[in-house]
Formats: sequence, C-alpha cells, structure tokens
Amino acid sequence: MLCPLCRKEFTIPDNGIPGLPKNIYIEKLLRVRNLLVEQEAHEKTPEALRQLVVEDTEKVTNFLEVTGDVVQRTKEETNNVIKHLADVENEINTAADNLIAAIQRDRGKLLSEVGSIKQKRLEQLDTVMQEVVQHMTALESFVRDSETLLSSGTACDVARSAISLHDRADELMKFDVVSHVDSSLPPVNVTFTSATLLDRDDRNLVGTITEEGQLKHVIEIKANYQ
Repeated sequence: MLCPLCRKEFTIPDNGIPGLPKNIYIEKLLRVRNLLVEQEAHEKTPEALRQLVVEDTEKVTNFLEVTGDVVQRTKEETNNVIKHLADVENEINTAADNLIAAIQRDRGKLLSEVGSIKQKRLEQLDTVMQEVVQHMTALESFVRDSETLLSSGTACDVARSAISLHDRADELMKFDVVSHVDSSLPPVNVTFTSATLLDRDDRNLVGTITEEGQLKHVIEIKANYQ
C-alpha cells in the first residue's frame, strides 16, 4: 500500500492502523495549534474571561429553561395519551358490550322461535298419536271379538253377530291411518343459517381502530445557542 503523502510503499502491521509510525509533520501541527489556543486564552483579560463565563452561563440557563419546557410538554403529552387511549378503550368496551347484548337478544329470539316450533310439533304428534292408538285399540278389540265369536260361538251366534261385525269393520276401515297422519302432520323442515360476518377475515365484529399519523413525540426546540 502507498502512503498518500510521501507515496512510499508500506505494509499495515498486525495490530492495524495504531501500529503505523506517527506522521511527524501532523504531530507538529497539532502541538502548534494547542499552543496557540492556550496562548489565546492567556492573552485574554480577566474581564473578557468573566464575560465569556457570563455568556456561557446565560446560554446554558436558556437551554435549561427550554429543556424544562420540553419535559413539561412531554409529561402533558403522556397524560393526554393515557387519557385519550383510555377513552378509546371505553368506546371499544361499550361497542363490544352493545354487540354482545344484541347477540344475546337475537339468540334468545331464535331459541324462542325454535322452542315454539318444537312445542307445536310435539303437541301435533301427541294428538295424532292418541288418535292412532285409540283407533288401534278399537281394531284390536274387533279382532278379539271376531276371533272369540268364531272360536266359541254357535252358528246362530255367528249369524246374529255377522252383520253388526261387518258394519263395525266397515266403520273401522273408514279411518285411513296413513292419510290421517300425513294430513295431520305436514312435513316440517327447520334450518338455521348463520350470519356471514364471522367468515369475513377483513372485518372486526366490534369495530376498527384508525391511527392518523403518529403520537406526538417530536417537539421542536427553537433557541439561539450562539
């Protein structure tokens, strides 16, 4: 590698740049500069040095006041942020509570509707069941009476009872059980369709938060430090 000043080739030591030989010319310039600064300070009169301290003190005092204002504004900003976001949290909770209440109300209405449908259907089924069972009992009674007459009755008994049994059978057969059940119990198909809001991944059920810009955390400081 070539030196940028003397253009002599050199190798960087193992310990890096600190291991290079010092530039004697630059070292002399730095010593002269330091001497000039010290000489300038000694040449100033005590009154000038006092004025310098006064000016520096005034500058620092002004900067201290500005810094105090910044601290106070930052505290106020902190309190404002806490209060504002607490209000936002309350709004979210209120909206969520209202939504929960509305969902609970609608759930109650739906369950009540289903309960009414179920109760009505059960009453219909119970009525039809009683009618069918009553008719079945009458049929069983007819069968027993007929079998008893045929097994133990005389020819005269059969002759006397045949017409009445026939009329009784005709009357029993007029009751079409299948048609009666079908007409008394029309088909009922109860279905539930869920709301589609839960299927929308891009929407919050309660609401949304919009942040316009950023929270104020940069405060401009205008002061003259000269």
